[in-house]
This record gives sequence, C-alpha cells and structure tokens, in this order.
Amino acid sequence: MVHFLISVKVAHLKENFLVCIQNYIIGAFKLPCDISITFADARGRKQVSVKKDNGKTTMVPVFQSMETISGEVSIAPVPGKRIEHMGVKVGLLGQIELYFDRGNFYDFTSLVRELEIPGEIYERKTYPFEFSSVEMPYESHNGTNVRLRYILKVTIGRNYVGNIVEYRDFYVRNYSPAPTINNSIKMEVGIEDCLHIEFEHNKSKYHLNDVIIGKIYFLLVRIKIKNMELEIRRRESTGSGSNTFVETETLAKFELMDGAPVRGESIPVRLFLTPYELTPTYRNINNKFSVKYYLNLVLVDEEDRRYFKQQEIAIYRLLDTPQTS
Repeated sequence: MVHFLISVKVAHLKENFLVCIQNYIIGAFKLPCDISITFADARGRKQVSVKKDNGKTTMVPVFQSMETISGEVSIAPVPGKRIEHMGVKVGLLGQIELYFDRGNFYDFTSLVRELEIPGEIYERKTYPFEFSSVEMPYESHNGTNVRLRYILKVTIGRNYVGNIVEYRDFYVRNYSPAPTINNSIKMEVGIEDCLHIEFEHNKSKYHLNDVIIGKIYFLLVRIKIKNMELEIRRRESTGSGSNTFVETETLAKFELMDGAPVRGESIPVRLFLTPYELTPTYRNINNKFSVKYYLNLVLVDEEDRRYFKQQEIAIYRLLDTPQTS
C-alpha cells in the first residue's frame, strides 16, 4: 500500500510539473497586450469576404483609390503588465506576393504614421490615425499564383525582444467610366475549301455585369459539325523570364449549337457575364502579373476533331448607377 501511495504521489508531481512547464511556455509566447484596429466608417461601407493565411475567411471593408483611410488603434496591456517600447507606429501597405516566392512581399505602396514616442504603456490607450487621399492604383486580387493585398500594420517597437505586430486587411476596388470608343470585333474560323465561319460580337470591352451580344454566320460548311461552344477563359501570367508562370482556366462554357449547320445559317449569341466570377483585366501590374480574358469559339466535328479561334476582350469595373444594371 505504501509503495502504491508513493507511485501515485510521484505521478501527481510529474503531472503538476508538466502543467507548470506548459503554462510557462504558453506565457513566454503569449503577447503582453491586445491590439485592435478599427476603421472610422467601416459600418457604412460595403464588406467583402477575404481568405486569411490560416484558411479562415473574414469580412473586410472596401475602399477605392484617393479615399481617406482613418480609424483608431487600441492597445490594451495584459492586466498587471506594462509594455516598454521604442515607439508605436501604424503603416498602410500595398503588397504583391507571388506564390512561387511565397512569404516575400513586394511593397508598391508604403505610408507610415507615428502614434507614440518611446515610453511605457500601463493601461489601455487609443490612438487615432488618418491617411489622407491615398493613391491605391491597383485592385485587391486573389489569383491562382499571385495575391495583391492592402493592409494596416501596427508595430510596437521593442529593444531586447521582438516587435509586437498586428495586421488588418482591407479591400480596394477601382472603377472606370464606359469607354468612348468600343468597336465591334469579328472572328473568323476557317479551313480552306471546307469551313468558313464568322463570329461578330457587339464590342471589345465589357463591364463585369455586361452582356455579350453577337451572331455567328456559316459562310461555307463542307464538314459535318456536331456541336459548337463559346468559352470564357482567364489567363493569369506571373513573374518574368524563366520564372514566368501562365495559368489558364475556363470560367464558362456556353453551348451555341447541337447539330449540323448549313451554309447561310446564322446563330444569335447572348451571354450574360454576371453569373461568373470575373475581375477586371489587369495588364502588367507593377511588372509582376497580368490577368487577361478571352472568348474561345470551339467547333467539334463528327470525328471529334476540334477547331477553335480565340479573341481577347477587355473587362472593366463600371461604377453602379441607377441607370446601370
């Protein structure tokens, strides 16, 4: 019985020792304060869902270029602790991350506001901040191989231990007026003495909620066409030189015809863009990436041979007005 009691006591001491070690480790890595970043007008702004680095999604406010971004930073020390620091600052950053170089961010926008001179923080303190008329030339983007993001970054500088840093994401969308020149486009698919098709659509530039309207003309048909589709494709290219990565994805397939057409026949096309997750066209953003869109006309004959023709179209974000659907 004595041996049993001693064994139980030793086991209990081991358990307490492990708990103490665990609590010590947790305490050593736990931040000595809570930092919160709030936007002044977040409640009245449109919110969008953004996936964070940990895989979870969060709602963030949407801004556009040349808007003022303001709010408050609140720092609350853990009860009974004080924070010695070398200054507190808030930064506004625009960053591009290429996924083949994950973890390295390229800053294209960097603004800083000093909130506090070196000293100590004993209790909760709140600091207002403002970045006036911020130029944010590029839209936020979460692509296949690239991410463009905007963040607020609060840094509490410390001498002998690591800085305390907190981040807050926000989203940027920029709008364009309707183009003054928007010519129609004609695509031709042809095989000498066998096939000649023309696809004419009403314009070359479309806004995100637009409708592609066109017509396909069969001028010469000497092969048996089984079916025909119109695809919307997105091509994302990142990097440069030997580190260039191109990713093409088909966002939509629209069946135009099922059966054999005859010469002189025409088929109307009406394709709504609203249901598809499109972004504006991005051309050589900060020399890091581009996103382009294409209409791809695909014909399949009875022997399952495929004939296709591709045409780039420009996509832009049109500011919603009462007259715009």
